[in-house]
Amino acid sequence: MRYLVLSALLATPALADDPVIEAVTAKSNGGTWRFDVTVSHPETGWDDYADGWRVLDMEGKELGLRVLHHPHENEQPFTRSLSGVAIPAGTSQVQVQARTNTDGWAKNTFVVDLN
Repeated sequence: MRYLVLSALLATPALADDPVIEAVTAKSNGGTWRFDVTVSHPETGWDDYADGWRVLDMEGKELGLRVLHHPHENEQPFTRSLSGVAIPAGTSQVQVQARTNTDGWAKNTFVVDLN
């Protein structure tokens, strides 16, 4: 019985912290938008890092995706940009959501008012 319990504990995946969107700046630029997004995440290197973020409309449709190709464990929080995001006319808010290479998309989003 003791070995069964130990085996069950070892087989349970570790739950990592979701990445957090700390701040977002959105600027209109000739019909498209630029997003500067600041993300924090307790990264451990290639084993667990924030590997992207996306801009969504309020219904969850993806409008833009920024892929992050490497860990930022020595740069926390960090800011990266995405330009050329087309936002449908009449849209007053969007969401930004981050993901990790281990757990996928974070549960929470950051709502951005477009002025």
